[in-house]
Amino acid sequence: MDWIHALILGLVQGLTEYLPVSSSGHLTIGQEILGVSGEDNLAFDVVVHVATVMSTLVILWREVDWIFKGLFKFKMNDETKYVLNILVSMIPVGIVGVFFKDKVEEIFGSGLLIVGIMLLVTAALLTFSYYAKPRQKSRISIKDAFIIGIAQACAVMPGLSRSGSTIATGLLLGNKKEKLAQFSFLMVIPPILGEALLDVMKAAKGENVFGSIGTVPLLVGFLAAFVSGCFACRWMIDIVKKGKLIYFGIYCAIIGAAVIIYSLC
Repeated sequence: MDWIHALILGLVQGLTEYLPVSSSGHLTIGQEILGVSGEDNLAFDVVVHVATVMSTLVILWREVDWIFKGLFKFKMNDETKYVLNILVSMIPVGIVGVFFKDKVEEIFGSGLLIVGIMLLVTAALLTFSYYAKPRQKSRISIKDAFIIGIAQACAVMPGLSRSGSTIATGLLLGNKKEKLAQFSFLMVIPPILGEALLDVMKAAKGENVFGSIGTVPLLVGFLAAFVSGCFACRWMIDIVKKGKLIYFGIYCAIIGAAVIIYSLC
């Protein structure tokens, strides 16, 4: 992978991480088109995902600041409850990461067919959530946070959008649109940073977790994902508030069908 490939894939990651179209699926498609598929891509994926986490912190810094200020009051308040919801949402993806990590990595290398199928699943989920009209709740409960966390854990499948799955699940549970996008973007921060920390620890022990990818491509990919992620994060929050997810469902259906046909030809 050279720096041009890294630039393109970084932009793809940054733009699609927040849009409900599956960043992992689009990364897989992009890697296939550019001819850079291989075992080294997992390390690159981790780096660009960390970049989008950083863009989340930049765009949602007021919410992050509100959370930390509330935590340091050392009492049960709205901020503490919000953090508890995030921690609960991490349980399913934590279980998947600990017990099924090798299986997930195997699935990520299984080709485009699974990506196309999961894009169709994403399209169906977005469409269903658009037409469903559940009763609106005042806040996200711990139970809802756990169910949304299950949706996030399922979205480790390439092609199944994490933001699409978590936001659509939250909408089906009756949570307000303006709260869901922020929660969806914040809840992914701990798992991604945890994965990155594990890779750093492995590197410190002398394990080659970054494969043959050089420093320049990793840096270019990181910067591209960070900058594009800042734009996409703000844009997606506005889109969710306006309830325009159905258009992304149509997009996922078209791309998913195209990918399946391509993989079978």
